[in-house]
Amino acid sequence: MTSPDISPSAPGSAAAPKPDLGILTMLRLGVFNMGLGIMSLLTLGVLNRVMIEELRVPALVAAGAIAVHQFMAPARIWFGQMSDSRPIFGHHRSGYIWLGIVTVAVTAFCALQVVWQIGSRIAEDGWGPAVYPWVGLLGLLFAIYGLALSATSTPFTALLVDVSDEDSRSRLVGIGWAMLMVGIITGVIITSIVLKPIELNAPFDQVRSAVNRLFIIAPAVVCVLAVLSTYGIERKYSRLTQRSSLRNGRLDGCRPAQEGDREDSLTLGRALKILTASRQTGLFFTFLLVLSLSLFMQDAVLEPYGGEVFGMTIAETTQLNAAFGMGTLLSIIVSGWLIVPRLGKKRTVVVGCSWAALCLVGITLSGLTGNPTILLTAVFLFGTASGILTLGAIVLMLDLTVAETAGTFIGAWGLAQAIARGSATVLGGGVLDLGRAILRTFNGAGEVGQPQAFLAYGLVFTLQAIGMLIAIWLLSRVNIQEFQANAKAAIAAALESDMD
Repeated sequence: MTSPDISPSAPGSAAAPKPDLGILTMLRLGVFNMGLGIMSLLTLGVLNRVMIEELRVPALVAAGAIAVHQFMAPARIWFGQMSDSRPIFGHHRSGYIWLGIVTVAVTAFCALQVVWQIGSRIAEDGWGPAVYPWVGLLGLLFAIYGLALSATSTPFTALLVDVSDEDSRSRLVGIGWAMLMVGIITGVIITSIVLKPIELNAPFDQVRSAVNRLFIIAPAVVCVLAVLSTYGIERKYSRLTQRSSLRNGRLDGCRPAQEGDREDSLTLGRALKILTASRQTGLFFTFLLVLSLSLFMQDAVLEPYGGEVFGMTIAETTQLNAAFGMGTLLSIIVSGWLIVPRLGKKRTVVVGCSWAALCLVGITLSGLTGNPTILLTAVFLFGTASGILTLGAIVLMLDLTVAETAGTFIGAWGLAQAIARGSATVLGGGVLDLGRAILRTFNGAGEVGQPQAFLAYGLVFTLQAIGMLIAIWLLSRVNIQEFQANAKAAIAAALESDMD
């Protein structure tokens, strides 16, 4: 069954057709996302919690340092275009994926060592000039981390476009992002086992030893999973050669492909012209910015929320990620098989955004109870909303590409999401600090107690709910058919201009 949203098939080819993806192959591809889920938990869950709660780094500083990796997102367009035009190890996508994930793993461990240095300086001299160089180095490492993440995740998402068609895409994306949640849950299990001995206010040396061990074991597992999930997939299943007019001898009926129209002739400049040819590109880019900002603003504050307002330990706050992951996992599976094929991508996103706004209000109100079980339930429900809107948005995103520049378009959409996610991390920490400052003002510069602290966190969650409603309005203006017509014309124009 196809989606009500129209997405015309790409041009065919006389070459032998590639085999269709089976469920087992889809699951295998999803294992890569499982690894990314584990890494996400390490950086936004464990590392963020350790910096804010255990090392007493200001929330804005901790969130800002981690968010630097998201601000390297412009590189996604470049890596996407490179994977379109310049293969590594004989593959357009796989070589970038493998090199990128190894760099991600190594950089994450190095960043952790800098975090310990920051903690030591704060313990010895307090927050001051001695800490600043280490914070700068941490930001630099997260910049490298962001480049490596761009180099691996953008070609991987482009690979999903290459190996799928309209009928299989929602299922492939559903499985892939369900496995992302499985990765988060797996990371929670690994983290809980490794960090279980750590109690609240545990000695610094005990925390450092356990977390170091975690950051060795988990990234090594992630690298192995990335290679196992993608090895041989591109060669067997990629339809890039069949679909691209630059590779099959014609240019969407506009003219025969010329000698100069090789795959590497579609330079970054040409690709950017195609990328900006339609006003729909800007609309969808803005929609992704607002949606991602609204979805991820709680990343930097959710675990501290559990620790400060609900009295949860480090191991217990990782269960918040498990609850979110389980909710997202279940709803992504249901959405991929049932909701998207019946409602269409746009209406699926509207349903998800509306439900998410309600759940964010529930997370805020759970702070009135101080009951971790109620918080876990609210986070689980928010996860279900996240799964629905994420799957709808991702399938819509993959439709808003063209074969010749799939990597470039995926890079642009990844840029929007990464800028928003980085901004969300910083904004979440900043709004939390702002909320605390406001409460201190009302308290006469006194400390913010646990009964009042949930109001500062609630300010973050309320802003997210408002953003979800804005995203719905922006989505109503996106037109897939207009985008695809303009993109095809832009490919022809970009190549014709170089022939003149």
